[in-house]
Amino acid sequence: MAEESESASEPNPNTPTPINPPSTDAINVVPLQAHSPPTKLPSRPRKTRKLSNTIDPSLPKTQISTIVPRIVSRSLSYEGELESAINYLKSSDPLLSPLIETYPLPTLELFQPPFLALTKSILFQQLAYKAGSSIYTRFISLCGGESNVVPDMVLGLTPQQLRQIGVSARKASYLHDLARKYQNGILSDKSIVDMDDKSLFTMLTMVNGIGSWSVHMFMIFSLHRPDVLPIHDLGIRKGVRMLYGLEDLPRPSQMDQLCEKWKPYRSVASWYIWRFVEAKGENSKGNVVGNSDATLQQQMLSMQQQQHQPNQQFLDPINGILDVGACAWGQ
Repeated sequence: MAEESESASEPNPNTPTPINPPSTDAINVVPLQAHSPPTKLPSRPRKTRKLSNTIDPSLPKTQISTIVPRIVSRSLSYEGELESAINYLKSSDPLLSPLIETYPLPTLELFQPPFLALTKSILFQQLAYKAGSSIYTRFISLCGGESNVVPDMVLGLTPQQLRQIGVSARKASYLHDLARKYQNGILSDKSIVDMDDKSLFTMLTMVNGIGSWSVHMFMIFSLHRPDVLPIHDLGIRKGVRMLYGLEDLPRPSQMDQLCEKWKPYRSVASWYIWRFVEAKGENSKGNVVGNSDATLQQQMLSMQQQQHQPNQQFLDPINGILDVGACAWGQ
């Protein structure tokens, strides 16, 4: 029997030799195609792209670590994605379409590192724009410039130093907690950019002083995430009530169901809802959201830009901060 097994393993000289397949010395990656607004909307627009899960075992470990496949959310700053969002929303919600026709297309600007954007958000909490700008300017000077606003630098600033430039003891503890989570490897600029929405929300709300509303604003305006719905924001809830003719203000728990048709572009829909509420005069200073960090923000609909003032900057809803993370949407 052993001889039969050995004989069976020998190649048959009469069998043609197969053509060797091409060598696979590197991982096969699904090529990315240029994305432009579709002429006809697909029933399920793509919002993610996948890399191949096949890894050649012959690759060195150091090389494999740099190409670990992952799912990447398609940012609104990706070419053609914002236009696709507009087309999709106009088709999916007839009541939203007139708002899109009324207001100009949002524009996206480059963003600063997430650590700097989050630090700025904390510094502006509970402050009017002018006061927040003054403190932020002194903070940047204390650090030696925005490029020096890094975890080690922030941890090196004592509460007394921060107090001297107008930062409260509580905010100083928030800044230090954020910096420690960076220093300990719990967070990093890269991990924040790479994390999916759910994981990012969980991780950022672990930072003292950063609540759900602030995370939603950060995800929309600093990271350009396409499908973020700020369910606790009073402006969005008021806008949904007006748009759909509801008698009562929808509860946060109802918002997902009411806005289901906006998926996967709820961030863009939210932007138009803010503009809608602003135009209706619903952005009084008494409007604050009803979540845990409601006291940390200024009126979020402080968008003072007028249709006939194209050079005026857009006031980002994040705690009334102008261009938080240098990544605001404007006209």
